[in-house]
Amino acid sequence: MAIKYVPEPFRIKVVEPLRMLTREEREKKIAEAHYNLFYLKSEDVYIDLLTDSGTNAMSQFQWAGVMQGDEAYAGASSYYKLINTAKDIFGYDYIQPVHQGRAAEKILLPLFLSEGKFAISNMFFDTTRAHVILSGARPLDCVVPEALDPAKRAPFKGNMDVERLEKLIKEHGPEKIGLVVMTITNNSAGGQPVSVQNIRETSAVCKKYGIPFDIDAARYAENAYFIQRDEPGYANKSITEIVREVFSYADMFTMSAKKDTIVNMGGMIGVKNEKLNENIILEIKSRCIEFEGLYTYGGLAGRDLEALAVGLREGLDDNYLRYRVGQMEYLAAKFDDAGIGYQAPVGGHGVFLDAKAMFPHIPYTEYPAQVLCVELYREAGIRCCDIGSYMLGNDPDTGKQLKADFEFSRLAIPRRVYTQAHLDVIIDAVIEVKKRAPSIKRGFRIVWEPPILRHFQAHLEPIK
Repeated sequence: MAIKYVPEPFRIKVVEPLRMLTREEREKKIAEAHYNLFYLKSEDVYIDLLTDSGTNAMSQFQWAGVMQGDEAYAGASSYYKLINTAKDIFGYDYIQPVHQGRAAEKILLPLFLSEGKFAISNMFFDTTRAHVILSGARPLDCVVPEALDPAKRAPFKGNMDVERLEKLIKEHGPEKIGLVVMTITNNSAGGQPVSVQNIRETSAVCKKYGIPFDIDAARYAENAYFIQRDEPGYANKSITEIVREVFSYADMFTMSAKKDTIVNMGGMIGVKNEKLNENIILEIKSRCIEFEGLYTYGGLAGRDLEALAVGLREGLDDNYLRYRVGQMEYLAAKFDDAGIGYQAPVGGHGVFLDAKAMFPHIPYTEYPAQVLCVELYREAGIRCCDIGSYMLGNDPDTGKQLKADFEFSRLAIPRRVYTQAHLDVIIDAVIEVKKRAPSIKRGFRIVWEPPILRHFQAHLEPIK
């Protein structure tokens, strides 16, 4: 079903030249990269959909903020500008800047997790899952069942399965559950949103059993847009009002600010009740000093703090969010017309193509989602990312390959970067790969991998 493209609520002032390699050149480059798209040089990529993290185009106001950055080591004015803005938006007493989301996880998660404990999430994404394991704990995914069927269209497929959450708590014992994490939007489930009702119900379960409740807030603004559009009772509430209510149900948040705050580097930790959590805040400050730098800059330059303070506001703009989600809906509608499967309905930050449906003959042990990623680079110089068994990796206890619930190839769309013409190139490339999918008989094997977060570094080779 054709839909009208939502026009950009901005005009372009600066451009970055791109080049397009030939098919033969791309074949050579991907082989040299060990069929791992993280090894490709950006100059050899035409449309880069590897991630929406830190790949955004900043506004003129953010660039103006860069020039105003206070680079003092301690107590910079840029720090206080960020803190005041974040406190106003989220309603939390303590805000800790860090250099990115995984730094927030490295600082916060070990305060609640250790060997013998578990963390439960609607779904953990790669770095969060890794930091749970590195702490000695084990991650448990608890997404609603409808999320496991990419073709099933249902609202808020990113929700926590609250009934199963309570069963898991009782099964393992409340004292063994160190943390419950709500990822908004739910990245591993296809960028699917989470409803306010579900967050409220999850919060109630956590309070019932005395378990800390954390929001993984990378795409909090996109999630609020879906709530405003699709959840009964929220159509007349502002995005900021929705964000404030969502965060009121949690005890803390971790955030990669490289997504919805439209910057190239940054992250935050938030703690709601400063008096109740005074010891936790002291630990956060100490760990920040150890790993990131003094807590008033948290591994960021003053210019980054300024850009982040501006981006927090810009990411909540209604017109921007309508355009942002509109890009995904435009892509999804074209894929519907072409009979191409994806996690439906489309989420906020990308389209998650169903590689299992496109390559049903390729087993999960040969990584069908990675096959589709490689083929899109061969076809049109598009770089994207496997969100499947290849990314999931091996069981930390047995060393055996885990089978993911999905085999997705994620087309993550950077914010304010690509035009409708670029999206049309993506659509045409996916259609061409689908046409020849039956002729692609085998996938890949891993010939070298690191013990954790392997997809960033592993070497693969085609199975003949």
